[in-house]
Amino acid sequence: MHLDPTSLRLFISVIEEKTIAAAAEREHIAAAAVSKRMSELEDQLRTQLLVRTNKGIQPTNAGMALAAMARRALRELDDIAVSMREYASGARGFIRVFANISALTQFLPGDIRAFAAAYPNIQLQLEEKISPVILKAVHENAADVGIFSGMPPGREVEVLPYRRDTLALIAPAHHPLLAKQDFSFADALAYDFVGLHTGSAINHIVANAADRLEQSLRVKVQVTGFDTLCFMVNAGLGLGVLPVDIATLYARIFDIGILRIDAPWAHRELQICVRSFQALPTAAKLFVNHLTGKGQAAEE
Repeated sequence: MHLDPTSLRLFISVIEEKTIAAAAEREHIAAAAVSKRMSELEDQLRTQLLVRTNKGIQPTNAGMALAAMARRALRELDDIAVSMREYASGARGFIRVFANISALTQFLPGDIRAFAAAYPNIQLQLEEKISPVILKAVHENAADVGIFSGMPPGREVEVLPYRRDTLALIAPAHHPLLAKQDFSFADALAYDFVGLHTGSAINHIVANAADRLEQSLRVKVQVTGFDTLCFMVNAGLGLGVLPVDIATLYARIFDIGILRIDAPWAHRELQICVRSFQALPTAAKLFVNHLTGKGQAAEE
């Protein structure tokens, strides 16, 4: 059985106005059409819904029950229309975001806070991944938006600029390198390193830098996060490489020193990748525009 929302809306108008003519005027439709709709509704439900009295048209018990259910159903249909309009406009939505640890710890918290304030009904599912996994996930449509660094795309994805950062070397306090006046990264390769987990962009960059210097990178232990890396360096297990802004924060907590790396490879581009910007849901387009600065004027 299919109940037409228009018939239900007219039925409620007849009950509230108490005459076919008044209901027809309210709904801007011919009285004969309203009368025909009411007859068809009763035939469809196989029960009398309305009776004529000296006080006008009144609902039967079945009619009162139908009126209550019809009001709920029409409210829900209206809610569906409003909600879908919000999804279409981007005011509501769900975005899957994969980002590497550098983006997550340096830039995304503030950017997401501002985006959430502008679009409170858009939900973000944020996951930390290494750059190769991010690129693969976006290519395979397992993520809507990816933020990566240090890796050439190598896949059919669109890439947009996001932010820049600079890598630095951290060492335990009183390490001999901290007293060296003309420090270069080649000097650090004489010592053990604490590395991030296999596949991380920073590991890839540091290993390539060692290869270019024709030296080996001695990784004593690998960890999964910047905080754990700093714990290990603080304990004297080796040197570490991480973004200088993150190193500065952790230097306030741990007994470690920071050495600037004077090499082009230490300056990185963090980038956004999407499978196809034009094919993104509206909410995801708004998020990408926010990250790239294109949406800030509209939000303000």
